[in-house]
Amino acid sequence: MGFADLPPGQHAEELRDHWWWRPGWHVGQRALTWHLTFEGQTDLHRLVERYHEALAPFPGLEPVPIPWLHLTMQGIGFTSDVSAEDTARIEKAARERLASLPAPALTFDQVIVADEAVALPPDKEGEKTIRAVRAAIREGIGAVWGTDNIPESSSHYRPHVSVAYSNRTQDAAPVAEVVEGVGEQPARLVVPAASLIVLHRDHRVYEWETVAKVPIGRT
Repeated sequence: MGFADLPPGQHAEELRDHWWWRPGWHVGQRALTWHLTFEGQTDLHRLVERYHEALAPFPGLEPVPIPWLHLTMQGIGFTSDVSAEDTARIEKAARERLASLPAPALTFDQVIVADEAVALPPDKEGEKTIRAVRAAIREGIGAVWGTDNIPESSSHYRPHVSVAYSNRTQDAAPVAEVVEGVGEQPARLVVPAASLIVLHRDHRVYEWETVAKVPIGRT
């Protein structure tokens, strides 16, 4: 059962290796995508570092480095398949739509052991605003490529920030017991922009170069 399929508050029974090569991916591959990124978000960093400490005894879990924390939003495609002209047009279309939305105010007050990761889903109101941001980005892609050519699902999506990725098949119950006992104060933050990035996973961590930081809401 994938993370999007887990009932709220429920953990998976088993963790699997996150780093298997999805179709089209290999060392050297690059993808153009939208994320929320968390530079300077010290309250979230504090919470994630506390979970990193708690999960340190588990060799089957690889912590996500603080500089690479992210919330996956919406893929566009591999860079070899997306022209510079289309990239610029998609950015412009998304920028116009994101300007009319409020910047997401997020609270992270729960942790989920999912099928491939330990993750922090946002609170319900935060999830609504993230979904609105994603919908605006998808509308921007559709304005350039047509609504039938928007990549990825519009519905099978559950926003979250991964704290650590599993690197093997393992029982999730001991991990769930540890993270449930952390008891750290929630993290609260406002995300002022969506990041259009070029992403890779060559080193068993998601790393990227930023193409554009697009404000959410008028500045």
